[in-house]
Amino acid sequence: MSDPDLDELAEELSEFELPDKVGGRSPREERIIVGFEDIQRFVTEHGRVPLHGEDRDIFERLYAVRLDRLRGSAECRAILASLDHGGLLGAESSISDANADLSVDELAEALEGVDSGADITELRHVRTAADKRAAEEIANRDKCEDFETFRPMFEKVQAELASGVRESRQFKRDTEILPGQFFILGGQKAYVHELGTEFETPEGRTNRRMRVIFDNGTESNALLRSFQRALYKPENHGRRITEPAAGPLFADSAEDDDLASGTIYVLRSKSSHPVVAAHRDIVHKIGVTSGDIKRRLSSASLDPTFLMADVDVVATYELFNISRRKFEALIHRVFGAARLDIEITDRFGNPVVPREWFLVPLFVINEAFERIRDGSITELIYDPASAALVRAEGRREDAR
Repeated sequence: MSDPDLDELAEELSEFELPDKVGGRSPREERIIVGFEDIQRFVTEHGRVPLHGEDRDIFERLYAVRLDRLRGSAECRAILASLDHGGLLGAESSISDANADLSVDELAEALEGVDSGADITELRHVRTAADKRAAEEIANRDKCEDFETFRPMFEKVQAELASGVRESRQFKRDTEILPGQFFILGGQKAYVHELGTEFETPEGRTNRRMRVIFDNGTESNALLRSFQRALYKPENHGRRITEPAAGPLFADSAEDDDLASGTIYVLRSKSSHPVVAAHRDIVHKIGVTSGDIKRRLSSASLDPTFLMADVDVVATYELFNISRRKFEALIHRVFGAARLDIEITDRFGNPVVPREWFLVPLFVINEAFERIRDGSITELIYDPASAALVRAEGRREDAR
């Protein structure tokens, strides 16, 4: 079996032989941009463009070949024009020698010839794959211009961690990353605000760009796979922050004589419907079931109530001593202004209008459940314009 680090390296060094653009950025454009960003990071780190030459390490030689090819392609220069802040594409080609004729695949083969039992960190003039990817995995971080929008969320999460409402748990390789979730990376809390359109790499893998906000006021447009790798690396102490452990609504704990009313669930749809796909990170279904939630969702792709698609469960709450019907009526009153207006065709061709899907961010739903528990929800409704709970007469509720 091949070394997984070399497999990942070969993937990153591969040429971009990709299909034409269909809508948005094509996979070819994504790969060209990622390749150019590698070169920009090298220039930032070393203060010069990458050079050819056998005395250079293999990654610098790769970047030198790639830069020459980007400079020589009018198509690539057009794609990268808005990103070329340092004028790299307008400069003369770097020092040329026989190595300039090497293809990216040939450079990759120089690594593949290494004995699979050897420690790649012992190779002379070659950084480990982990070292080479370190900058990419965390990605370039820029100042978050609208950080004040996110600051209250970080403060609330910190308070919930301190009180035990949330927990931080070890990040595992198979942990899913979704919009609205919080993580800890290198000691900083990170909020996944957006996931971009999924694209396929030439190797058949899928990837996405993300918008990740950090609690120090910066943000990153990391690739999803790179962000996962960074969280998984032991030296980054990656953690995921759980959703609030709400417990029984209208009570701090369940008493012996409490009657269970059911389970409240918050779902995110995997539907490819254009409206859902365009707003996936804020389209949520809020429902109640008295039975097993896994059984309830097992046939979601056949049920128009679930938009005829599979779903992700993003939060659950146990409901005690409350009528499920009254709870649903309360949720519909609070979030009525944000109800998703969508018509789905069931498997028999009949039109259906689901009633329990809302265009509401997850953090607002969590706040609403907190308000239900402490009884302060009575006079509040959701205001889509400010994405906040406000008093019914329109005055925004002060943050607690």
